[in-house]
Amino acid sequence: MPAASGRRRTRGERSSPDRPVRRPNRSCAWRDRRRTNSGRDPRTRRAPRRTRESTDNGTRSNDASPAHARGPRESARYARRARLRRAEAERDELVLHIPNMLDAQAPRGAGEHDNKVIRQDVPPKRALAAKPHWEIGEQLGILDIPRGTKVSGSRFYVLRGAGAALQRALIAWMIDLKLPHGFTEIYPPFLTTRETLIASSHLPHFAANQYHDETDDLWLIPTAEPQLVSLHRDEVLDGRRFPLRYVSYTACFRREQMSAGRDVRGIKRGHQFDKVEMVVYCHPEDSPKELEGLVARAVEVLERLEIPVRVLELCTGDLAFQAMRGFDVEAWAPGVGEWLEVSSCSNCGSFQAERGNIRYRREAGGALEHPHLLNGSGLALPRLMIAVMENYQREDGSIEIPKALRSYMGGREKIAPGEFSL
Repeated sequence: MPAASGRRRTRGERSSPDRPVRRPNRSCAWRDRRRTNSGRDPRTRRAPRRTRESTDNGTRSNDASPAHARGPRESARYARRARLRRAEAERDELVLHIPNMLDAQAPRGAGEHDNKVIRQDVPPKRALAAKPHWEIGEQLGILDIPRGTKVSGSRFYVLRGAGAALQRALIAWMIDLKLPHGFTEIYPPFLTTRETLIASSHLPHFAANQYHDETDDLWLIPTAEPQLVSLHRDEVLDGRRFPLRYVSYTACFRREQMSAGRDVRGIKRGHQFDKVEMVVYCHPEDSPKELEGLVARAVEVLERLEIPVRVLELCTGDLAFQAMRGFDVEAWAPGVGEWLEVSSCSNCGSFQAERGNIRYRREAGGALEHPHLLNGSGLALPRLMIAVMENYQREDGSIEIPKALRSYMGGREKIAPGEFSL
């Protein structure tokens, strides 16, 4: 019987009533293979759903069809997204080269000659002319620059016997001085990542001064500061625990090109040196007070060693890239006749916290804020070694061990000539 007028007939109605209705065999293997090979779902006969996957350069569709296979509107959207990703990448790269804002209290100036002297001790008069540290060290057999050059190249040296023990004693003693002031000791890796150096602002601005393993994309640390800054990268901290104060000893590595005529002799400048570093996380309103505390911790080392101190407030033209305000602490070295920078203390504000996505809440459920981060050397070697050797040299050629360090050197009171030979 024909179907009712105006209604679409079914497959069975179109067929003769004397003939059985034939339906497709959906289990037919060759038909399923054909549908599968065509890229369509054998059950629904639909093309696979387009998905998006992340790539190194952004997000892309899994559809590998050429651009001309897309519709005009889709192609336009794809092109706009690609242009936006390129523009954002260029913007982010340019922003990384912009230094920190300056503190209004930082003295204005163009360079180191405009720094403001906050304190300067008067060096004591000496009966005999002081020898430079390289002569003292070589005569005592505790410093060997030629062998350091032989094993590693220029700007390296070897410490031996009581010389090595003196440096080790200084490191341990300086860390112990910080602990009563609320510092927690950290021993970080000496290799770091690109992301860590970007957070601390050592990349990309100072890339030329860093040692880099291109195969693994790992970098030798220029100081412990990047490691201590990134200790809480991408974290939300509890502001009720502030301030967080960290102290760390590390070796430091820098490939800076050094003039052949500047500081050629001695151990003042090198590609590898040791340093005790301090980093503080705090509320923004507390950062000026914390900066004063870092300077005080650096000065305390020299005062306990009875070495003359000079403190400079850095002018705007001499501040570090990441600093908004800073101070240098210097030690008098009579053998070379100059003040040696042994510490630089900086208030970086929220600059590094923003680069490292470090945030905190003042209370549970409170608004997210960026903490202020500060850093300071506490202190740097080998310049402190130079100051100790040159200030504590005696007429008989020996070096007196500062009283503060004797318990760290087994009670030794001096390093005498003839004890060590190289």
